[in-house]
Amino acid sequence: MNILITGGSTGLGAACVRHLATDKGNHIYFTYARSSEAANQLTASFENVTAFHCDFTNTESVDSFVQSLENIALDVLINNASLTFPKEYFHKSDPIKFLSSFENNILPVIKITQAAITIFRKKKSGKIITILSSALINKPPVGWSEYVANKNYILSLSKSWATENIKFNISSNCLSPSFMETGFTSDTDSRIVEQMINDHPLKRLLTVQEVVKALSFLVNASLHINGINLVMNAGTDI
Repeated sequence: MNILITGGSTGLGAACVRHLATDKGNHIYFTYARSSEAANQLTASFENVTAFHCDFTNTESVDSFVQSLENIALDVLINNASLTFPKEYFHKSDPIKFLSSFENNILPVIKITQAAITIFRKKKSGKIITILSSALINKPPVGWSEYVANKNYILSLSKSWATENIKFNISSNCLSPSFMETGFTSDTDSRIVEQMINDHPLKRLLTVQEVVKALSFLVNASLHINGINLVMNAGTDI
């Protein structure tokens, strides 16, 4: 399979690239913005991995990458890339930041997914998997309104992709992990992390490898699994 992972040079994205690349029948394409050294390490480690530079904050960079997808017989799109968000109370947030956040986080996902769906419809097959967050299910963390709003917008889009394209053998599903210790969450106070572990029903946090295995399941799943959001939070929302 030809699999594209956006934001695949570090953290969860890199773990997904490494896991899926172990299957020599796959060719993994991934995007990176600033982590060129990490991207080069991945392409040097696997012959079946190709890196593309794509900066979500640069319209020309995104548009150029979208055009390059025409040359790839894509089978699976994994929307994983996400920029960091300022953590602040909603009532103190500058409304313009929400517009900027939409332009830098949502529009690139829309453009890339539209390009992928065009490819999938011509092939009459394809899968879209979008990485979200279990923060959409549980009580949103204080100060994360912008992040949660972005993720919820993409969740709604994913459901539309599912209903509009299944007749072309194209599925769209989401994967929503709970808090993990990655580069994305590295600025979280250690005392808060310790409290989350103490309050967790399993007394441990979700690991990246557990998420990678769930992602692999969705990559290989039946098309009858369509329009779902697979939440990985040990049932804490029940």
